[in-house]
Amino acid sequence: MASSDPFGFDLRVSSDKKKRTRGRRGMSGAFETSQRVCEHPGCEEPGKYRAPKSPDSLDDFYWFCKTHVREYNLKWNFFEGTTEEEFSEHMDNDRVWERKTKPFRQSAEERAWSRLGVDDPHQVLGQNATRNPGKSITGTRRLPPTERRALEILDAKDHWTRTEIRKSYKALIKILHPDMNGGDRSDEERLQEVMWAWDQVKESRNFKE
Repeated sequence: MASSDPFGFDLRVSSDKKKRTRGRRGMSGAFETSQRVCEHPGCEEPGKYRAPKSPDSLDDFYWFCKTHVREYNLKWNFFEGTTEEEFSEHMDNDRVWERKTKPFRQSAEERAWSRLGVDDPHQVLGQNATRNPGKSITGTRRLPPTERRALEILDAKDHWTRTEIRKSYKALIKILHPDMNGGDRSDEERLQEVMWAWDQVKESRNFKE
């Protein structure tokens, strides 16, 4: 395909690759453009394979032929001469990509509270600061008036399960029943209310078991 550029520039990728002076690396790792001779003593083969000279100089290379670069790589030990402490430190750094974690710095607001001797700003609100009443407050659910009244009679909360309400019901029965009070029927009216209230809850679908 001929270039259509009016200024005579060839912008094709293939042309750019041909003009590059940088060495091209083949699939085997060999630099085909290398004109070096293998640096292994006595070897005259082309040095098309590079290998770092030392762990401290990874950008400085020896150039070997294929046979001698394999021998060199087999003997290569990146941690040669490294103490156990240095090796451990190196591994720790690698785990965090050589970016050690740092403690969080206090914000200006936190430093201001610290000067007043307060570790948590909620402390100034007292014991109710972190208390979340949530469903413990009655009236948070929509219930029929009869069931709401039943809960008031049974001293129960609207988020209680039917089992929890039953415990409150039984406790009231023990207190109000004449058999538990030597035959005294003075609380009979109150007892009837409690029994009525339990009937409302027992037949309702608004309370879980």
